[in-house]
Amino acid sequence: MVKVKIIGATGYGGIGLIELLQQHPEAEITALVAREDVGKRISELFPHLEGFCDLPILDAADERAQAPADIVVFSTPDRVGMYEAGKVLAAGAKVLDFSGDFRFTTAEAYADYATRHGKDPVHAAPELLGKNAYGLAELHREEIKAASVVGNPGCFACSCILGLSPAAKAQLFDPMSVICDCKTGVSGAGKKLAATFHYPARYENMNAYKLAGHQHVCEVERELSLLYGQAVRLTFTAHVLPICRGIMSTLYAQLKAPLTEAEAVALYREFYKDAPFVRVYGSKAPIGTNCVQRTNFCDLVVSVDERVNRLRVVSYIDNLMKGQAGSALQNINLMAGLPETLGLMRSGMYP
Repeated sequence: MVKVKIIGATGYGGIGLIELLQQHPEAEITALVAREDVGKRISELFPHLEGFCDLPILDAADERAQAPADIVVFSTPDRVGMYEAGKVLAAGAKVLDFSGDFRFTTAEAYADYATRHGKDPVHAAPELLGKNAYGLAELHREEIKAASVVGNPGCFACSCILGLSPAAKAQLFDPMSVICDCKTGVSGAGKKLAATFHYPARYENMNAYKLAGHQHVCEVERELSLLYGQAVRLTFTAHVLPICRGIMSTLYAQLKAPLTEAEAVALYREFYKDAPFVRVYGSKAPIGTNCVQRTNFCDLVVSVDERVNRLRVVSYIDNLMKGQAGSALQNINLMAGLPETLGLMRSGMYP
């Protein structure tokens, strides 16, 4: 039985992980920690958890919050986990961080990310960088199993990296030609209130944002460059849609040689043959965000515009599942030596 403590338990990421863990046959939640609503039961705030998880929300200083855990999850903003990870490791537990604190293995790479994100570029625990693993299991399964610190991937990054990795590994495209056109539901902004996400401002409204540079670009370019064997650079555009959850990333790259759709689909299916949560389809498949909603699947629709010799991949994930809590549980399973799919292998619900 793997014991899990969640810090930042009342945000979307924390709640999503609670929902998954309370149905997990080999996991136990030992403590829920948050800065707000301390003393209340988690099911008072989220009544759908009544009878499933009724644990109290604890202050970090509460003695009960120090209960032993095998894995401590930081579902917290940037620059929280990096200050606490050393203490967790010293106590004999492993760290899984939802923020950008441990998605990069060098201080220089972290600084690039933090600068784009408007954060302090100096990492507070540089001694842990290089010992951490990037938590995208489809590419880094063995590193995650061995690591004591894992950085959960960003939601947009997850959709784009999975969508382009097979083509990057095969060096099918011009590495300077990649375009990522990405659309997300409003929940991608997190639980914190903001005027731009109030119902009147969001309803029947779509817009692009962070055109000056999105922080997830760093993750995508790094992972694709590692696979390609040289620098891959991309144009990334994020849009928010008036839906609750889901990401659709339409990914384009100029092919270096003619390729048919059948050849592209076959290449993708071979690349992901051992990836239980990635499903590959041809261009005629009726796939949409509802196919992956509330699941840990990434559905990839692979096509080639032969008229202009351009690869086009449409990547669908649930931003709160495969883009957050689902990937987190996938990583917890790997870190704990459990089957990767445990507690996660479920279909969506129709309609």
